[in-house]
Amino acid sequence: MKLKDIDNNGTLQGYVLVKNCDKKITKSGSGYLDLIISDGENDIVAKIWDFRGTDEDKPPVNNLILVRGTLGNYNGQPQFKIDRWRGINEGDQINLSDYIPSAGFEGEDMFSELRNIAGAFRDEQLKKLTQAVLDTYKEKILTLPAAFKIHHAVRGGLLMHTLSVCKLAQAVSALYPSVDRDLLLCGVILHDIAKSEEFSLAATGLVEGYTVEGTLIGHLVGGAMIVEEIGKQNGISDETRMLVEHMLVSHHGLPEYGVAVRPLMLEAEILSALDTLDANVYALENTLKNTEKGTFTAKIWSMEDRKFYNHGRMPISTDVNFDWKITGGKGD
Repeated sequence: MKLKDIDNNGTLQGYVLVKNCDKKITKSGSGYLDLIISDGENDIVAKIWDFRGTDEDKPPVNNLILVRGTLGNYNGQPQFKIDRWRGINEGDQINLSDYIPSAGFEGEDMFSELRNIAGAFRDEQLKKLTQAVLDTYKEKILTLPAAFKIHHAVRGGLLMHTLSVCKLAQAVSALYPSVDRDLLLCGVILHDIAKSEEFSLAATGLVEGYTVEGTLIGHLVGGAMIVEEIGKQNGISDETRMLVEHMLVSHHGLPEYGVAVRPLMLEAEILSALDTLDANVYALENTLKNTEKGTFTAKIWSMEDRKFYNHGRMPISTDVNFDWKITGGKGD
């Protein structure tokens, strides 16, 4: 942690981002808060013991707070005991960008790359539909995170995730001649577009919860509704709209993950698999980078509560190599 040591007793103080905060009960029946905090460099588990307040008294998730406490160790992992905390105010004079995680790529650059990918489509209807949706939602998605907690939950994370899945899809379509490259890439580019309406954002630009529309409809069906509306406005055929809409409503794969129907096309199945792959890789890297070599991670809820081993053979980061390119495939 880059929290500053302020006295000889090992007390630490500094600004941290609250990434998660759950109220729990000890075996003796007393309440406590279980948090994940970040000082802009590292994530760490934190506890507020003997908590007797309500949800309104908890540190707000995806917001910055000032903490004071002590750093210890539990089961081989660092753990921070928070003694005091408060929200930030104008007098703190801090630079939010020092503490708010971001994708590491400019939103404008990633957006332009996605639009250029769509611009190379041979199918004119898919090209027109994809670019029209992107242009309509550009301002809403430039810095939007991809998720609340699980993966790419950083500023610009939505475009980073989308472009990463695009690179995977380009490789798959170059390998398998049966894949409709334009249809697959259209589905990839648009699959999370309705997250722009699904999330409510904190002052930091990170996701703090879900809108009423996001809760009642969700981004799978919401994305299909966007394709239907903008597709009709731009004269996209019923058949083309239906194929793209199916990819969007099915891309989570299984009913328990919110799909209206399971993937029933080759491209829909590939989209679902690649979406899961990229999300899992990011979630794993994000956890492994804070795990010592030769040890296991904590359980990862989104991956069946499995613990993963850090063998240490490669440095771990959540960076991606967008300069890598498949050549010689269809449409290149």
